[in-house]
Amino acid sequence: MKSSRLVSILLLLQTRGRMTAAQLAAELEVSVRTVYRDVEALTAAGVPLYADAGHAGGYRLLDGYRTRLTGLTSGEAQALFLSGLPGPAAQLGIGPVLAAAQLKVRAALPPELRTHADRISGRFHLDAPGWYADAGEAPFLPEVADAVWNGRVLRVTYRRWREPTDVRRRLEPYGLVLKAGRWYVVAGPRPRTFRVDQILELDLSDEKFDRPADFDLAAYWTAYQRDFLSRLHRAEAVVRFAPGVVPAGPAGEAVRANGRTDEAGWTVATVPVESVDHAVGEFLRLGTGAEVLEPPELRERIAATAAELARRYGNFPGRGGD
Repeated sequence: MKSSRLVSILLLLQTRGRMTAAQLAAELEVSVRTVYRDVEALTAAGVPLYADAGHAGGYRLLDGYRTRLTGLTSGEAQALFLSGLPGPAAQLGIGPVLAAAQLKVRAALPPELRTHADRISGRFHLDAPGWYADAGEAPFLPEVADAVWNGRVLRVTYRRWREPTDVRRRLEPYGLVLKAGRWYVVAGPRPRTFRVDQILELDLSDEKFDRPADFDLAAYWTAYQRDFLSRLHRAEAVVRFAPGVVPAGPAGEAVRANGRTDEAGWTVATVPVESVDHAVGEFLRLGTGAEVLEPPELRERIAATAAELARRYGNFPGRGGD
């Protein structure tokens, strides 16, 4: 809609400064001619918007001009108040800042949108960690966040899983990621991932570093997860799943990708597994809802475990036998 696009132009110029018509058109996915018409509409409405001529020219707002957030749609206001996670914000040490920011935005909203925002924040609560996941304490999280924001080098004692377990590292923190209740810091100069709760000691130095301009945190994390899963699931198993049984995680993705249903309604799929030991527990959790066909070693291990369980639970005090 045109009104929404006009507000977007104002906010872009307010946050980024001078922009050319071509840049605005690319950002808004419209033609340059449309930008010209929108700029004329804004000028006619009394917005102090000026055009600078020349090669480095473009549109800009008069210094000091600020627009109110009255251009927010109902959905945008709801998303804004849904996106604030009080738990992680508190962990980062910015809980009061988040609350103050939401209060200011709420005050700037028209009454109708304010009501929508209050309803969404009162009806939805985001809780990132899983039920049985120990989020773990990360006492140095505020210091790591400060270093990420200000481009300062960290020197840490870090505990890893292999020997030697406790090592000293110099980190150039590029960004923080919250995954299933745990915080991870992605640090250079060769990007690597570290769990913040495994930092035992931390020294925040005065040394500065330059974050690579082309580093994309979201893209790095997506690639990191893909690589992690490929290294984790190094084997495969052929499994039959009963009708209505949909496994979670990589097994579920495999069922959707290569599953084939037989005449009895069971779905056969080749699924990735971490190891035979790990897979035994994973498939036993499904009970009679799954049957491992291959590899033979995994099938035999599950059969032996099931037989032992039957023996153990079939012979308890007080039960009569033959």
